[in-house]
Amino acid sequence: MLKGNKLRIYPTKQQCDDLNCMFGNDRFVWNQMLNMLNERYQNNHHAYFPTTYELNYLLKQLKAEYPFLKISDSSSLQVTNDNLVKAFQRFFKKISGKPRFHSRKASKQSYTGKSIITIIGKHYLKVPKLGYVKCSDTSCISGHLIKRYTVSLAPTGKYYLAVNYECENQTFSKTNRQVGIDLNASELATLSDGTHVPSLDTKDLETKLRLAQRKLSRRYQRAKRLIQYDQQYHKDNVRELTDFPNYQKQRHYVAKLHAKITNKRNDYLHKLTTYLVKHFDKIVIEDLKVSNMMKNHHLAHKIASQSWYELRRQLTYKCAWYGKELIVVPARNTSRICSQCGLKNTQFDQLTTNEWLAVRHWTCPHCGAKLDRDVNAAINILNKGLV
Repeated sequence: MLKGNKLRIYPTKQQCDDLNCMFGNDRFVWNQMLNMLNERYQNNHHAYFPTTYELNYLLKQLKAEYPFLKISDSSSLQVTNDNLVKAFQRFFKKISGKPRFHSRKASKQSYTGKSIITIIGKHYLKVPKLGYVKCSDTSCISGHLIKRYTVSLAPTGKYYLAVNYECENQTFSKTNRQVGIDLNASELATLSDGTHVPSLDTKDLETKLRLAQRKLSRRYQRAKRLIQYDQQYHKDNVRELTDFPNYQKQRHYVAKLHAKITNKRNDYLHKLTTYLVKHFDKIVIEDLKVSNMMKNHHLAHKIASQSWYELRRQLTYKCAWYGKELIVVPARNTSRICSQCGLKNTQFDQLTTNEWLAVRHWTCPHCGAKLDRDVNAAINILNKGLV
């Protein structure tokens, strides 16, 4: 079983300079190869598309022409070529857009390698071409075969090392229980046993973020005006955004707030999904069309902050890890069908979207059962998954 883990690393000043060079080398190889492929297609539309092996063969010539590429781990440059080929394959299949050139001004910089990482101690690792690096606790990855690693620089200015390693699969004990999950905007989820999972409260952080973003925008506009002034009157000494310390300080503060909200949400979802996988053998979840739901501007922010895709992603791989089963069913009419008699309440067909969303409890006109909208939907979702 392949698993991943993310550690924070604390490189020295010299190692930070080396990492910036490695980030730039991966970006340089990507842009060079992409430019070559574009020119190749323009010169001959019928030429076959090269493989990853053929692109890797060109790395020898690039290293001879640009010696600074030897600073990087050679496997990281090969991974860059592989990612470029896969990006074009997705483009040919119309899954994604055409690959674009990478910018050095991107907020997140990273590179991925396949070389061996050596664990020196509880808080030290030996990374290829980088040397000994201080990091957080390595006990979670010690004794495992590391297949791939990624070193990244977050917008907050922190460095991280994500590793992909092989380990033995673990399974939770069977509970012979099943559960249906209804996802809604008013709260994160409702279980078929009547449990209501509240949404994560991040109002205080979002308020701070909103004020901080306004301040960042004002500093950005001021910096742009000063840059325009330099372009007009001091053409020999034109400043860049990196030359404005107040703007950079506020940008890092906004990035930290974003990271704090993200970490808080991920921690909440991990605890919830682990609880579900431990206590239920079969988990049934609805297949929501989130892109369509986001068109409702009154609910778009609420839906986006719920992170339904992340919840489903975590359930998918945790069920595969721990020997449980995840079933995805269509979400059509799960709230309008009575879970007691199985008949649809046609009275709701005449309501508008906002009127229907305001209905939280209703009585079945066929059997007279009094139903909670979300619990009823969760029971219907479970029944669909067990059929």
